[in-house]
Amino acid sequence: MWKLSKPPLATDPPSGSQTYGYITTQRHEELRDQVKDFAKREVLPRVNDMEQSRSVHHELSRMIARQGWIGVTIDEEYGGMGMGHVAKTIIIEELSKASGAMGAMAQASQLGVAKIIHFGTKKQKKHWLPQVASGECLPTIAVTEGESGGHVLGMNCTAQREGKDYILNGHKVFVGNSHVGDVHGVVARTGSGSKGLTAFLIESDREGFSVAPQQTAMGLHGFSFGELLFENCRVPASNVLGSVGEGLPVAYSSSVLYGRANLTAVALGIHQAILDETTKYAAERELYGKPLHELPTIKNKIGDMQSRLMTARLAAYHAVDLLDRGLRCDAELINAKLINVEYALDSARNAMEIHAASGLFTDRPIERYLRDAHHIFAPAGTSDIQRLRLGEMALGQSKGQWSERLADKVQMTP
Repeated sequence: MWKLSKPPLATDPPSGSQTYGYITTQRHEELRDQVKDFAKREVLPRVNDMEQSRSVHHELSRMIARQGWIGVTIDEEYGGMGMGHVAKTIIIEELSKASGAMGAMAQASQLGVAKIIHFGTKKQKKHWLPQVASGECLPTIAVTEGESGGHVLGMNCTAQREGKDYILNGHKVFVGNSHVGDVHGVVARTGSGSKGLTAFLIESDREGFSVAPQQTAMGLHGFSFGELLFENCRVPASNVLGSVGEGLPVAYSSSVLYGRANLTAVALGIHQAILDETTKYAAERELYGKPLHELPTIKNKIGDMQSRLMTARLAAYHAVDLLDRGLRCDAELINAKLINVEYALDSARNAMEIHAASGLFTDRPIERYLRDAHHIFAPAGTSDIQRLRLGEMALGQSKGQWSERLADKVQMTP
């Protein structure tokens, strides 16, 4: 497992990061260079295979986990990196620049660990967090159901008490890392109303648990986000995460504090890749005897893309910097997801316009970036949901902030 050294602070950023000295430190930029090097050596050479096979890449998922990066927000006492959410954003962004699928893989299990950090007992943390930090275990979180979608209170998956156990029946859909996960954080109904949801830790080898065959999707080829099935799945009461009836806080806090920030980072990485590939193409492609980028209309579109990317990057890193500092930042996290997803999609469309017919063929990655970017739209709330939440905050109608309630658990300034 890779270990981060702690060199003295340099006067110049090793990778020229726009956030260096303002948000990111020398340690952060050293981490960025390490992830970037790994992505170049191990991820990029496998992208074509993932695109052609459209199957879950178990080997690469495990390889990424063994770097220790899933444990970036896990305290060092449990074997984690203890570097926080800015560092997490760096890891996801750099992986996503090479492969949106592998950026999504990393973020899904980094999301999966949130519930254990926030609500796990000392015994649960001692058992699971070191395994996650070492890369031995990939956690997930499973909340969404096909019938109710994003309406968490509408779920039908049940967990009935039977002696010292609970019996789970039902299903969960769109679960990130469904086919590579080792322990699933499942929210099920144990009673009525908002207090009738409870979270459970369910190991992937439990009797009564299974995973439906992976369906082929538009993008993120190599990543699994499938369906979990529970048929009289017996789970000991000791696997309850948090208190009985606390499933809603488990789901919402994970989504707000980790889910939105993680997906923001995936979108940011894809966005950077879109701009890099487009400027390269515009310099190499000649039209009317000069590079394509000399045309004012093309330069204008590239300027729009650059402006969006700069704004998106600032929103992304500002939000997680506040999170690392233990400050109120639900609105900033929500806004960062909204901006990064919408701007990445806008720039992907600009890139397709600049590439024209050349962008339609799979020998260039632009069409992959467009497909992958669309996958980041719905998880942790569509853009309409983000706008709705921001509107509620502006009107003073929000019901508190998770970043404030769980500040002591998320604050982690390295």
